[in-house]
Amino acid sequence: MKRFFIAAITAFVTGTAAMADEAITYPFEGTFDDATFAVESAIVGRGLVIDYISHTGEMLKRTGQDVGSDVVLFDAADVFLFCSAQLSREVMEANPMNIAHCPYGIFVADQAGQVMVGYRKYPMGEMQQVQALLDEIVKEAME
Repeated sequence: MKRFFIAAITAFVTGTAAMADEAITYPFEGTFDDATFAVESAIVGRGLVIDYISHTGEMLKRTGQDVGSDVVLFDAADVFLFCSAQLSREVMEANPMNIAHCPYGIFVADQAGQVMVGYRKYPMGEMQQVQALLDEIVKEAME
């Protein structure tokens, strides 16, 4: 996990899309609230339903002291979880074990005023269709 954050921060600082081992991230020009609104709008605008919004940044702030840490990882961080019934059925008909990748998630994170949007990379094969969908949604949110 530490490697993910270092790769994401490095890519974010350079201002390019990151192809880290675990995630693809893009810098967002605007506030955290603007980014979360844009991501939510891009997801819903495709007729997809957001199942859950994980307020990961709030959880990390709230539990830091409980686990003996004063490290601030994010000023804010949310993860939007959703599925596409059509695409999920397609990739699970190809391989039922693709259930392990559902629901799909797009995250928005703010580190010291630097906002990024991204998603987890998926394995080669049919799951690349899901990765392409996530990339389309993120790029739409970036506009």
